[in-house]
Amino acid sequence: MTPKLSIEFFPPQTAEGIARLRAEREKLSALQPDFFSVTYGAGGSTRARTFAIVREIAAEGFSAAPHLSCVGSTRAGIRDMLAEFAAEGITRIVALRGDLPSGMAATGELRYANDLVEFIRAETGDRFQVLVAAYPEWHPQARSPETDLQNFARKAKAGANAAITQYFYNADAYFHFVDKTRALGVEIPVIPGVMPIAGFSRLARFSDACGADIPRWMRKTFESYGDDVESIRAFGLDVVTALCEKLLTGGAPGLHFYSMNQSALVAEIWQRLGQKRSLPQSTRSVHHAAGL
Repeated sequence: MTPKLSIEFFPPQTAEGIARLRAEREKLSALQPDFFSVTYGAGGSTRARTFAIVREIAAEGFSAAPHLSCVGSTRAGIRDMLAEFAAEGITRIVALRGDLPSGMAATGELRYANDLVEFIRAETGDRFQVLVAAYPEWHPQARSPETDLQNFARKAKAGANAAITQYFYNADAYFHFVDKTRALGVEIPVIPGVMPIAGFSRLARFSDACGADIPRWMRKTFESYGDDVESIRAFGLDVVTALCEKLLTGGAPGLHFYSMNQSALVAEIWQRLGQKRSLPQSTRSVHHAAGL
């Protein structure tokens, strides 16, 4: 069985960034991913740039999944975007609550991601495959793990087809999360989000901000390398490849890479996985995940 692969980009702000992304995307296209996703800024602040990249990806013959957030948006605005997606032949959407831009107070007409999923289904039926977010280590704003699980269940029951997780470095957190969702009767595929490690300082700051745990043994090892960029890169590749192997062997339906618009680490990890393993059939409950 070949694991599914998807890769995420963010929309660059400059012409130079757009050109670099085209070059990196060309390299990643050789991996034949199932789809590329493109992020969407707070309150829809990158709407035009997100859609431009989605159009390019579709024109290149690949499936593109634009992110769509509801916070700060109106039903009419979201309806217009769904019509644009349909007109462009888009078949997947990543539906998110999103964040309010700085200084904006109104949350919009749809407050939560499950509201957005319900709206998409009401407006378009089964026209789109809808993916939602999941948090194996719990959303940083959740009142409790149980609250977060119930929030996730609401998104699934509203009509989501699958979920993509926040990145993590502890495979047991993923398996525990999936087992807990199955116990709630949620059977949609939960695709692990994977963050390759290019450098440690930036990763540590970002992880602390978004609630993704970096295990102590990893932190200490990275810190021991100081400014040795090559050792940090090599260790990061080993750690993330081993994580991916464990996830796939345990029954994860595929991998979703947060590429940060860079191809080298994603390509190296995917190549290592292809060289090292032939996937066994797993009896874990995550195999309810079949194709998106």
